[in-house]
Amino acid sequence: MRAREFVMKDAYSFHLDWASLEATYQRMHETYSRIFTRLGLDFRAVMADTGAIGGQASHEFHVLADSGEDAIAFSSAGDYAANVELAPALPPEGDRPPPGRPMERVDTPGMRTIEEVCGFLDVAPRQCLKTLIVHGQDSPLVALVLRGDHALNPVKAEKLPGVASPLDFATEEEIRRATGSPPGYLGPVGLNIPLIVDHAAAHVADFVCGANERDRHLVGVNWGRDLPEVAGVDLRNVVEGDPSPDGTGTLRIARGIEVGHIFQLGDKYSAAMDATILDENGRSVPMIMGCYGIGVTRVVAAAIEQHHDERGIVWPTPIAPFQVALAPINMHKSQRLREAADRLYAALTEAGLEVLYDDRSVRPGVMFADLELIGIPHRLVLGERGLDANQVEYKGRTAAQSRDLPLDQAVDWIRAEVSGCESR
Repeated sequence: MRAREFVMKDAYSFHLDWASLEATYQRMHETYSRIFTRLGLDFRAVMADTGAIGGQASHEFHVLADSGEDAIAFSSAGDYAANVELAPALPPEGDRPPPGRPMERVDTPGMRTIEEVCGFLDVAPRQCLKTLIVHGQDSPLVALVLRGDHALNPVKAEKLPGVASPLDFATEEEIRRATGSPPGYLGPVGLNIPLIVDHAAAHVADFVCGANERDRHLVGVNWGRDLPEVAGVDLRNVVEGDPSPDGTGTLRIARGIEVGHIFQLGDKYSAAMDATILDENGRSVPMIMGCYGIGVTRVVAAAIEQHHDERGIVWPTPIAPFQVALAPINMHKSQRLREAADRLYAALTEAGLEVLYDDRSVRPGVMFADLELIGIPHRLVLGERGLDANQVEYKGRTAAQSRDLPLDQAVDWIRAEVSGCESR
């Protein structure tokens, strides 16, 4: 998510040893959690890859929203949460089924994708294996093999021995030279380049894969019979329903907007810059560092993504630009109403409330629609009839109905209401 202006709160810490960094890191984790909780946001703190910034560990703070650009995985029963790019996919339990049919070569004219092959052969994607060719470290190319219903995790793949980092896919010409086949018909049988196979792919029997020939696939393929046995590795993104890595429940997947990130940098930057301090023995050692950031403008945008309805924004009270909207009806036609509205505005302000005073000469429907669009949590409406009855109308932003309050008690009532919302 990008805003026209990006404002970030940055902080850095410098330590003599790792124990000190760990203590500060945990304090910052708890502080960020309290901040986002107080702001009324539904969020998750998740383990994350350190990425280009580097370091030994990091956590991202995500506001849950369908429009989020990141996928996060969290346990249905425990506290585990991690960015999908970091969450480990556990190997399948139990033994692989034994072979049940012979390997055969079949014609698949024009069928290049998993979806096309599955439809043509009437098999499930989980029964197909796909082969991706990437550049290697020790050999020009490496083949990555996954189940057809799983997606490659590039972060995991580029950390594997033998795979070039950053991950770089082979060109179509490189694939043709190495396999004799165009992309779309690749498979592990007879492939003369190193194979790296995902745990789940290594657990499939009688699978379908490319035959390394145009318009041909193999069916009934089995590890240990048609191919050498392989030791699986974790290559894929986790999916909904996978077992949680902490052993409690299964994984759920949600979209999240990253609003904060904390890192244990260690000595990555201090060692490179020769930034040292003296330890208790008088030795010069690199400083141990941490860094911490909150995207202030992103928090605002994420709050709107999470809190809105068909009428506009629904601000959580602690983050709302105003706590109360004061809406006098047709005030330009009544001096008495103007004076009463001015007195109520002054009393609300003196009580410490942040008030948006809508003194425009517009129809009530326009005024109410604008205030709902802005999303102020509490609204007070004052009109001639209300003055005659010594009443003011109150409506919460998400309430279905309004209610009348005694005008002389309205300030104390609304102050208690605002305080209650902020503490919830």
